[in-house]
Amino acid sequence: MINHISISNFAIIENTEIDFDDGLNVITGETGSGKSIVIEAISLALGSRADSAFVRFGADKAIVQLAGELDGEELVITREVSSAGKNLCRLNGQIVTLNELLQTCRRLADIHGQYDNQSLLNSDNHINLVDKFHSKAISNVKGSFTKSYEKYTSLRSKLTALLSAEAENLRKKDFYRFELDEISAADLRPGEDQELEERISLLQNSEKIFSAVEGTYEMLNGSENNIMNALSASMASLQGISSYSKELTAVSEDFSDLVYRLEDISASLRDISEQVTFSPHELDDAISRLNTIDNLKKKYGNTIEEIMAYADKISEDLFNIENYDDIKEQLTVETEAALKELEEKALLLTEARKESAAELEESIEKELKDLNFDSAKLSISFDTLPSITANGNDLVEILISTNRGEPLKPLTKIASGGEISRIMLAIKNITGTYDSIPTMIFDEIDAGISGITASIVGRKLKEIANHHQIICITHLPQIAACGQSHYRIYKEVRDEKTYTSVDRLNNEDTVNEIARLLGGENITNTTRKSALELLNSTKG
Repeated sequence: MINHISISNFAIIENTEIDFDDGLNVITGETGSGKSIVIEAISLALGSRADSAFVRFGADKAIVQLAGELDGEELVITREVSSAGKNLCRLNGQIVTLNELLQTCRRLADIHGQYDNQSLLNSDNHINLVDKFHSKAISNVKGSFTKSYEKYTSLRSKLTALLSAEAENLRKKDFYRFELDEISAADLRPGEDQELEERISLLQNSEKIFSAVEGTYEMLNGSENNIMNALSASMASLQGISSYSKELTAVSEDFSDLVYRLEDISASLRDISEQVTFSPHELDDAISRLNTIDNLKKKYGNTIEEIMAYADKISEDLFNIENYDDIKEQLTVETEAALKELEEKALLLTEARKESAAELEESIEKELKDLNFDSAKLSISFDTLPSITANGNDLVEILISTNRGEPLKPLTKIASGGEISRIMLAIKNITGTYDSIPTMIFDEIDAGISGITASIVGRKLKEIANHHQIICITHLPQIAACGQSHYRIYKEVRDEKTYTSVDRLNNEDTVNEIARLLGGENITNTTRKSALELLNSTKG
């Protein structure tokens, strides 16, 4: 739920704070006082798009901070919008993206305004209501359907691509065969190009290498008084005195290690010297082989691995071309089998939806009767789409008759805004139960209604508030009187500037505000008495 909101330099609000309670929180005020601005500020905190137009004239930035609870944990959301258009989102002090903020806020609150009425009038959204009503059962069936749909569309795409590429593939056949033969003839081996480069470098510099290796070996072993003999004699001398102290032992061992290591190096130099040869024929062969590999790289890839991967690809393509008829037949059989399976899964999904729709019809009708639609009849119709889509094979639309004797019509044929608002309230009461969203916010839920209907809507909001926190903006006294917490928004001009403020009303102030809504600015004893009667009628 939402516990607190702080609004600074937002539109015509300079600085105000509101503490919300459980139950039904109502916000009233004169037309133009800024009631909807509060909802816009809450919407911003909950992840709506930011606009520099929100920033109060003369201020650098607007800040909206919202504190609440979600799943037993405290939550603090901060949105900052600068006059330059920069937008900053923080969640519990950490900077987050707008999408990350939305993921959390969708579980915290649901805002209903005139946009939702338009959403309800769009029949494309009706199937979502059906799916959500029995979400657990339908999600299992839909998950199975989705797997079949993905399997079918994948096979169909492969078959379509195969059929459309038939003529082109025939033209490519000889070309692919030539490329594959050229790569196969090269008999490439990964890493071969690097080995060739090293071998070529060795052959081209063999004389220089031999001279350096042979000269070093001669200095180590060439004459009677060579370095290795001198070192061996020194090693023997040190070993003779090594037992006299730990220090001499350590030095002797280190020196011995050095001599043995040098002997190994000397042996390696001898082996290298024996291996170094210069063969013009071998050099030519190596350069020719490397040129062959480089030419293949220019055509088929930057590395030997890429060339070999390309060969694997065209080998597969060539196989498909040469076995076109067999593959076509196999894909056709698999696609037809997948379509049959998909049609069966789509039928199961339709049956699950119709079962959900029957119970949803009953639930909405009951809610509508509670909202003074005594003669309302509602039906959720099903038609079959021309072809199966990713969402099934169903065209779902809510039909309604709000007056006795009238035929069922699509919601789009209902002209009354008040009727649409009540229908939306009925649906919100149902969807709010299975959405488990703690806070529901209503802006202009009372559009187009008055009198008894307004009282009924107020009682329904109070009923919903037994299970959800409700924040509701209203201009009707019948709805305002049902509020368990009441706030008044008012506008005033100071120093040629307009300011909007929000006050929490006590019992006496609430009576006066209800009286104002009943009779206008001139509050009389009669309107106060009527306000008290209205407030008392909503208790219990």
